[in-house]
Amino acid sequence: MIISTVSIQNQRSIVAASSVALLLASATPAHADEAMVQAVQDFLHAQASEQGDGEELMIEVTPPSAHLPPCRSPEPFLPGRTRTLEGRLSVGVRCGEQGRQVRYLQAEINRYGAYPVLRRDLEAGTQITAEMLGERQGNLSELPRDSVLEPAAIVGQIARQPLKAGVPLQTRQFESERLVERGQQVVVEARGAHFRVTREGEALDSGGLGDRIRVRFGRRELIDATVIGKARLAIDF
Repeated sequence: MIISTVSIQNQRSIVAASSVALLLASATPAHADEAMVQAVQDFLHAQASEQGDGEELMIEVTPPSAHLPPCRSPEPFLPGRTRTLEGRLSVGVRCGEQGRQVRYLQAEINRYGAYPVLRRDLEAGTQITAEMLGERQGNLSELPRDSVLEPAAIVGQIARQPLKAGVPLQTRQFESERLVERGQQVVVEARGAHFRVTREGEALDSGGLGDRIRVRFGRRELIDATVIGKARLAIDF
């Protein structure tokens, strides 16, 4: 197994990349196709740079079996179902000038970086402020799928449950501050390039900033509008 690491500073470029950091002779066949393995590493580095920002990557590629013939002119690609370059994945390689032979190598990608945590325990119903958040470094690939990675994603939101300090946060633990309550009388603003009209109606759903909820005018007229403030909604034309 060949392991390499690389640091990503922005989504379009790799500022610093290390050479192969570790070569385990016991796990690498004597006749491993090093050119193919290197091509896969370079390919994954380039692809991963588009999905990460300010993170360090560790990429492990398992070399092919020793009994396979060399792969000439290797062209790596990702199978159709591969979306996120994280964890264990399979990488396809077309071999030969016309790519008639296809092989698959196993790789594992781990991302290391910072993620927000609470400085102190919070009760349910608490609105999150930037001062409540600290930072912790770790393997982002081991966090739950819906983990919060950017503080801005939860600042201003409300904790839906009691939360502990110092542990990874998940988006499902938060909700937008309710600016409209179900059954409340609200003002709906219809706006366009050359007009702006307001009407009063009844909210049929509760919602926070940016949520789309139903509003009823009279007995039968229903519309969907976007929450823009306290008891205020808007429809854009």
